[in-house]
Amino acid sequence: MCGRTSCTLRADDIPRACHLANHHPTLQLDRYRPSYNVSPGSYLPVVRIAADDAPLVHCMKWGLIPSFTNKSDKPDHYRMFNARAETLHEKPSFSRILRKNRCLVVVDGFYEWWKGSSRKQPYYIHFKDDRPLVLAALFDTWRNAEGEIFQTFTIVTTSSSPALQWLHDRMPVILGNKASTHAWLNESSNCNLDMLLKPYEERDLVWYPVTPAMGKPSFDGPECIKEVPLKAETKQISSFFTKKPAKSQIENIKDGKSSSDCANIDTISSVKEESTIGSRSPDDSASLSWPNMKKETEETDNKVKCELYATGGDDSAIVPPVVQQEECISSVKRGRTDVSATSKMTLEKFDEIYAIPGKKRGKVMKSSNKQPTLMCYFRKSQD
Repeated sequence: MCGRTSCTLRADDIPRACHLANHHPTLQLDRYRPSYNVSPGSYLPVVRIAADDAPLVHCMKWGLIPSFTNKSDKPDHYRMFNARAETLHEKPSFSRILRKNRCLVVVDGFYEWWKGSSRKQPYYIHFKDDRPLVLAALFDTWRNAEGEIFQTFTIVTTSSSPALQWLHDRMPVILGNKASTHAWLNESSNCNLDMLLKPYEERDLVWYPVTPAMGKPSFDGPECIKEVPLKAETKQISSFFTKKPAKSQIENIKDGKSSSDCANIDTISSVKEESTIGSRSPDDSASLSWPNMKKETEETDNKVKCELYATGGDDSAIVPPVVQQEECISSVKRGRTDVSATSKMTLEKFDEIYAIPGKKRGKVMKSSNKQPTLMCYFRKSQD
């Protein structure tokens, strides 16, 4: 795709860039306005072959309007500002003008947008020595209902070169030498057009990032092609809620099977350390599963009950370690390891959970509080 270009050339630079003599007739060149930010619908100078078989510099509008378009239609220059090289022989809009209406478009460079970041980043592509780019194009003539005649053109595009595929999958057809420009311009040439419609793969084509402000067609000036530093990509809030890596991913990174995740080894190691309870070693990861934790909880529960029986129900002599374990398990499920603030349990809560069979469940009265309450004086006397 080629949807924005830069053209600040003078009129006498156009033929020279196409390897033609400097003195050539011009047509409607007064409509041309040099600009660093040219979009479809703007006038650009193109080189075509006139009726007398002589090269002619003609100013045309970018964005093809086929001659068979309805005269009452409003022209849409964004509809056909590019023509795919692979379908030139198939689509009627291009196949009927492919032989006789070929032309050359001369520009300083063109822009392309990279879509891999959070917002589109424009790049400026040009020759390293700043010589003009000569692009293959097709033109046509259309007359509207008022009788006005419009000459319009479209830029031919092809697949991107290997060096530019990271930026976009399409690029304009660049004719980089005298032989290719003459072959495309001369309709009587026996050259195979498919050989011309190839990606430009020479190393003198370079690029760099420019300001995103040039995305507006109204933004113009040397600032459009000024190189700018790329800003560091800010971390999105969604990245803080990503899932923890599975055990298989951790083992793959340890074995060197996943090179793309090598940068996260420290993070994975810290996650694994947080999942370790008590004095367990990091290698006991198999025993950290939830069913094993639940089983150990039940075993500790039964042990505490047996101790209560042995002490005759004196629960003050027993410290319930299972309480701390249950709190620790809940913290692991929530991804936390700090349980010191929530590991305490009141004696009343402990009695409700580990009540001795045969003993009436209820609140336990502390040994220091044995005086009768006020309510006992209002009970009914028993006969």
